[in-house]
Amino acid sequence: MPTIYIDADACPVKAEAEAIASRHQLRLVIVANGGIRPSANPLVELVIVSEGADMADKYIADQAHEGDIVITGDIPLAAKVLGNGAAAIRHNGDIFTSANIGGQLATRDLMADIRAADPFLAQSGRKGGNAAFSAKDRSRFRNALEAEIRKAQSLALRRP
Repeated sequence: MPTIYIDADACPVKAEAEAIASRHQLRLVIVANGGIRPSANPLVELVIVSEGADMADKYIADQAHEGDIVITGDIPLAAKVLGNGAAAIRHNGDIFTSANIGGQLATRDLMADIRAADPFLAQSGRKGGNAAFSAKDRSRFRNALEAEIRKAQSLALRRP
């Protein structure tokens, strides 16, 4: 059966993931640098990693394998777990795939280069970024996680 991993720092769908994992009786591993209250649910494991850049990502990338599901907004982490055979979902329900991850990595790197090349852009006070997280995003996430669980369970049944 699949394990669900959450890159938990700033993840707005921990409660939804826990409810779905519980309904399917799946192990849920919440990985964070700290500041998260442990769940009383016996299916939920909280892993606190040492502070440092990308330590939670490294832990998840080392643990997630074929049939597992990772919830993250981190594109490089999604690329790593896809390479391990795991599925990756954004908290808004978007699915990372081998077909779309390369373009997402390239866009991420391009935007980082643009920001680095224009120091006035960073200082201008312009607020960019993502739209507010909505009820529609939560619904899309729940539907995507359910679909990925069904795929993972089907894959597990076909294995010898």
